[in-house]
Amino acid sequence: MKNWISKLFSNPKTQDNTNSMKPEVREHQKNNIKSVSNKFLIVGLGNIGAEYVNTRHNIGFKILDFFAKKESVAFETVKLGALAEFKFKGRTFLLLKPNTYMNLSGKAVQYWMDKENIPLENVLVITDDLNIPFGTIRIKPKGSDGGHNGLKNINLILNTQNYSRFRFGISDEFKKGKQIDYVLGEWDDAEKAKLPERLELASEIIKSFGTAGLENTMTAFNGK
Repeated sequence: MKNWISKLFSNPKTQDNTNSMKPEVREHQKNNIKSVSNKFLIVGLGNIGAEYVNTRHNIGFKILDFFAKKESVAFETVKLGALAEFKFKGRTFLLLKPNTYMNLSGKAVQYWMDKENIPLENVLVITDDLNIPFGTIRIKPKGSDGGHNGLKNINLILNTQNYSRFRFGISDEFKKGKQIDYVLGEWDDAEKAKLPERLELASEIIKSFGTAGLENTMTAFNGK
């Protein structure tokens, strides 16, 4: 699979500006925290701006927006993003939408992990995936970036690939040479009709991650 996101944004005023901003790379200092924390960081990847709200590439934002509305919690503008807090069964879920643009997402993830003392195993990153059919769920405990610049930057900043990710399939139903248009395009009518059910499922996955744990969540939801 080609690095399908690397050329999406070349202007730093619009989107991905990896070449113009080089993040500091350091090993995350909280990786050795024992998993006794009841606080979880749920990161939805996307790009800020009204023109990107309903695009396939922004499914991470869309899932968190849906979840926050469903649970009647509001996002507040904070350092490096928008944050909402949700409490459920003794757990605290911090819902983070980085405002750093996709290819600098790691900066926001690292900052809020450090600030809230959240261990790496309590982090879940939600992202789009071209490699799986629309709406299909794939939850994994670790892995490569798969050509996704958001994951690539998180791997770089945290100096590890060992964090949980929730991949939401957007399929690859585009004509040759139209990949960028497809990824940054809005959902078609058929996808829009199916999204509400998929977003409900995604909300259950977030809760399950914090209450039932990663392994049980993978068993219950992968492939659905």
